[in-house]
Amino acid sequence: MQAIAVYEGAGEPEIIDLPQPEPDDGEALVRTLRVGVDGTDHEVISGGHGGFPADTDHMVLGHEAVGVVEDANGTDLSEGDIVVPTVRRRPNGDNAYFERGEPDMAPDGEYLERGIVGDHGFMAEYFTSPAEFLVTVPPELAEYGFLVEPISITEKAVEHADASRSAFEWTPESALVLGNGSLGLITLAMFEQRFDRTYCLGRRERPDPTIDIIESLGSTYVNSNETPVPEIPDSYEAPDLIYESTGYAKHPFESIEALAPNGVLAALGIPGDWEFEIDGGKLHRELVLHNKAIVGSVNSHVGHFEAAVDTLDSLSDAFLDDLVTGIYDLADYEDAFVDDNSTIKNAIQFSEYEKRR
Repeated sequence: MQAIAVYEGAGEPEIIDLPQPEPDDGEALVRTLRVGVDGTDHEVISGGHGGFPADTDHMVLGHEAVGVVEDANGTDLSEGDIVVPTVRRRPNGDNAYFERGEPDMAPDGEYLERGIVGDHGFMAEYFTSPAEFLVTVPPELAEYGFLVEPISITEKAVEHADASRSAFEWTPESALVLGNGSLGLITLAMFEQRFDRTYCLGRRERPDPTIDIIESLGSTYVNSNETPVPEIPDSYEAPDLIYESTGYAKHPFESIEALAPNGVLAALGIPGDWEFEIDGGKLHRELVLHNKAIVGSVNSHVGHFEAAVDTLDSLSDAFLDDLVTGIYDLADYEDAFVDDNSTIKNAIQFSEYEKRR
């Protein structure tokens, strides 16, 4: 079978030939339909994030996948089921996080991440997975099933943000998304269903397709070149929830002051090392005197994937069509990794399926 992998130090993906995998007990064989490309894939390719599987010089990429069960192999699944795989796997035997069904809360060294950390991903014509890590998707959602994984990331972040406010009555009315990449836009579409007012901050200038999507959702675009995060409360309003998906290290610290009283920041971006000065005492006072909270969030578990399936079904076809800017056949895989202002969300199609939506 063919797969898309990156070799150590190569700095670019390539097609390789691998034997078709055989499922072990408790695993199913899945024929891959589509795999999304995101910023983490680019970081893995450049060597800026993740780690290769042990005893190999390459890694099969991809962690946003949707496929069809080819061989249920005695599991509770059925041949023909549309499934989405979760990302984290046991590192070497079980541990308490996986036993509790909370692999997303495991610290470094207590997990593998397929296509990211220590395990091959899903950018191949076939993959195997334990059935416990496969979430079924209605056939009518197969076309966009690769978006379940990124949606699940926001499902978890919002769950944890809400939990941080569960000690009192919290009725948030406004939300600000930092970042107008694909994850930021997906999150904004989700927030439009919950909040009265939503904002999205980015660095792009008009005309730009992401700004068009933001405004089509009924949200307000905030150009950070004109209105940086600290000035948002004066220019717009102090949001109740800020969702940070940029990886720009200053944003979380700027967000503490920008939040409304009782507000919460959900930080998801992963920055590189960067030293800069902050007024630690002032930020400390903001947190204490205004009952603000910060939660960090990474990855997601099966429950978040299941919630993400329902959320995907609630998103409009018009939004999804605008978000997904390219679906590329395996022969044209290089085009899927092009990252410019005309690209929002790309995916690679490994096999055909009947379009039902």
